[in-house]
Formats: sequence, C-alpha cells, structure tokens
Amino acid sequence: QVQLVESGGGLVQPGGSLSLSCIVSGSIFSIGTTGWYRQAPGKERELVAAITSSLSTNYADSVKGRFTISRDNAKNTLYLQMNSLKPEDTAVYYCNYLSFTGINYWGKGTLVTVSS
Repeated sequence: QVQLVESGGGLVQPGGSLSLSCIVSGSIFSIGTTGWYRQAPGKERELVAAITSSLSTNYADSVKGRFTISRDNAKNTLYLQMNSLKPEDTAVYYCNYLSFTGINYWGKGTLVTVSS
C-alpha cells in the first residue's frame, strides 16, 4: 500500500524559510511523478510545484524564484524548500505521488502558517 508522510510545516514570519519533506513508501518512487499542492482556507487545492522521474520541474507562477522542489530517489523522499515566504503562502501543503499506473496518492497534509 502506498503511503505518503509529510513533515516540516509550522509557523514562520514573512520573509522566512521552511523546508517540507515527504517520504513515499509502498511504490516504485523513482518512476513516478511527484509534487506539492496547497489548499488555503476557502480556496481550491492548487499545484505548487511538480518534479518528474527525469527531474523536470514545474512551478506555479506565484512561487517561481522562491520555492525549489527536489527529490532523492534513493531515500524515496520529496522536498520543498520555501524561501521569502509571504502571508499568502499560508495553507495546508499536500504531497502528491502519481504512480506509473496512473493512480494519484496523497499525504494527509502539513500546515504552513506565515504570520508576524
């Protein structure tokens, strides 16, 4: 059974940094596409960043230049480095894994709050 476990959320002041991690177990991590999504209160879930098995990346316009997505296939782990955080980045961040069979898996989410 595929499981995704996020960690690293918390409270940070505007302009600060946070790093999120997601460990994926139960699947062949190295050949799936992975990504981070977020959902703010009252808003729909949106893509933040994605990285394919060939390490091609894609970012939402709102986070380009501030966030960096990466993955370590040896550790089955996905990362999101978030710099220059803004209050509008406040949301629950979800790890996503799209398997080679086309099935989407989600973590339970980790809360990121950007506030002074």
